[in-house]
Amino acid sequence: MASSSEIYIEARETDPAVRAQVAIRAVHQQLRIGLAAFTESEPVAGSRNVVHTALADFCTGELRRHLAAADRALYAAASGAAETRLLVRALRITTAALDAHIDALATTDDTTSGTAIAEVIEAVLAVHLAAEEMVLLPALAALPGADLPALVTDMLTLLAGGELDHPPVLDVREIPHGRRHPRIFALYARLGPSEGFVLVNNHDPKPLRREFEATHPGTHTWDYLESGPEIWRVRIGKAAVDA
Repeated sequence: MASSSEIYIEARETDPAVRAQVAIRAVHQQLRIGLAAFTESEPVAGSRNVVHTALADFCTGELRRHLAAADRALYAAASGAAETRLLVRALRITTAALDAHIDALATTDDTTSGTAIAEVIEAVLAVHLAAEEMVLLPALAALPGADLPALVTDMLTLLAGGELDHPPVLDVREIPHGRRHPRIFALYARLGPSEGFVLVNNHDPKPLRREFEATHPGTHTWDYLESGPEIWRVRIGKAAVDA
């Protein structure tokens, strides 16, 4: 007969939420290895060289794809829940810092400066990924209404260059109140520019609107299609790129 510890280990290995976290850690490790391959190279003073160009391409390409996919698949779902809202704000601050350093790396022609910037990116990224692994993923796994394996699948789909399907209508009347907002924000995360969905509810979703205004200021649209007295229908969308 297997011991209790063996049963526990087997359960953890087959648990979908645990496997989802393992998958994200594997993606993170590839980022760390990819960036370290450049930052550990000896800098060459003077104009941009092959290593510098490859480093800039890695950061503007693979690293930025990860940041965008994590925001769209994981952060958007977590931003709709009180338990994880502040964490998402902190992660988006470090994402913005990484974006700024990536821009600086891409525009500098001096390899010594480029290497210094890359080292900053590596340090900030280490903290950023650790927060995702140690705080965000466990929080999403425990968050009511959030389906971590599905969110991770969405992220992996985006990293592979795929697109996410989304239903045109989300009726939350039969969803428990604590699970509604994470479900709504997860669906919003799937939208591309100018895309949207119709939210159906049994009351005016004013608190949800305030959350959208706080977490997605200027990037979402909100249009009432029906305003009670028994049913409210609201089209929630993502603003166009140039909006």
